[in-house]
Amino acid sequence: MGKKEQRDQKDSARVEAVLELLRKQTPLTVKQEKFCNYACVERFLKAKGENVKKAAKQLRACLSWRESIGTEHLIADEFSAELADGLAYVAGHDDESRPVMIFRMKQDYKKLHSQKLLTRLLVFTLEVAISTMPKNAEEFVMLFDASFYRSASAFMNLLLTALKIVGEYYPGRLHRAFVIDPPSLFAYLWKGVRPFVELSTVTMVVSSLDFEESLDFNDFAAYPRAASLRFDPSTVKSTAKVGACSSSRFSFTVSHHFDSLKPWHLSLTDTSASKVGPTNSSPLGPARISSLNARSFSFASPIARTPPVDINGGKPTRKSLFPSTPLPQRVTPREAIKVAHPRTPRPSFLQSPAIFFRNKDSHVSTRDRSRESFLPFLKFYRRPYDEMIYRSKMRPPLGGLISIVSPQLRRRHVSVSQRF
Repeated sequence: MGKKEQRDQKDSARVEAVLELLRKQTPLTVKQEKFCNYACVERFLKAKGENVKKAAKQLRACLSWRESIGTEHLIADEFSAELADGLAYVAGHDDESRPVMIFRMKQDYKKLHSQKLLTRLLVFTLEVAISTMPKNAEEFVMLFDASFYRSASAFMNLLLTALKIVGEYYPGRLHRAFVIDPPSLFAYLWKGVRPFVELSTVTMVVSSLDFEESLDFNDFAAYPRAASLRFDPSTVKSTAKVGACSSSRFSFTVSHHFDSLKPWHLSLTDTSASKVGPTNSSPLGPARISSLNARSFSFASPIARTPPVDINGGKPTRKSLFPSTPLPQRVTPREAIKVAHPRTPRPSFLQSPAIFFRNKDSHVSTRDRSRESFLPFLKFYRRPYDEMIYRSKMRPPLGGLISIVSPQLRRRHVSVSQRF
């Protein structure tokens, strides 16, 4: 018998021991037996260090909590307003088939609603994410968008509530949790609370400003509602000619290729036949406009736009945008003062032996590590929310009374009815 088989037998024996302890206290219902499967008990054992008694106690507390919350009776109709606003939803699955949840709670939500409703909404979103998991996935990812919060303490209460629920009643489920754009004081509060949070090791704080250069518009192609926001020339029936429009100071040209995001081009050159003011050439160009003085010359008169001319009849001189400042006197090499900086002594082997064995790749800051971890989930954060797509992921009875029929099934039904 190999080591792997012996280990599997020990694990199965621990799982059976936990189930026996649960059945001795109170008999389990059919739904509780279905919930306490082998994988579920194994996650509780791993969270408690393979301790059978502690795992059985936590699992019993989890079953009581689920019964008090009423997880078997959660439906989408209870959160119709929240689903319409996209406060909490499953955005999709990553490359490892893990569901990605996004929470965009507003600061006034907790003031207008009770703590019990907030907890039920969090649990409903977690249950929807778990129901969409394939067989090869056991973890999920949580993204907390804190950009709607002005108070760091208010967002801290929301974050701690969610992490406590996941840590105690969904052990071994959280892969990563990202806090995006928190308030300025959140970093100080998180530094003091982090040692006491169980899931702090998998929780990272990131800023969306670090990912402005990595915006990929191809992510919106699969979503027709987002893609429909782009201009489609075939849908507009107009006899007006799309072309160039010119004035005395700039020309505005619309390109015939509408596949780009900005199908227009603004040129600061004069393309019109009529000009306002003098028509002689000047260093400022034909239209006397540039990126620096475009706004200042927009409402100026032709005389104000004319470059200054020397009174003595010389060539027109361009006025400097900045006042003249006297240059510092040039220092000759003789006047240069050499400062002898003390040389840093090289540390000896006895003082710091770890320096000689330290890996250069290991010097990665926490910000860079969080940025690299969040990069695969950036597309889910920027993807627009669609309520119909989210409702289609809900399995009964979570979906409620509103059923989503896919277009393929609808067309198939029509084709079958046409045969008869």
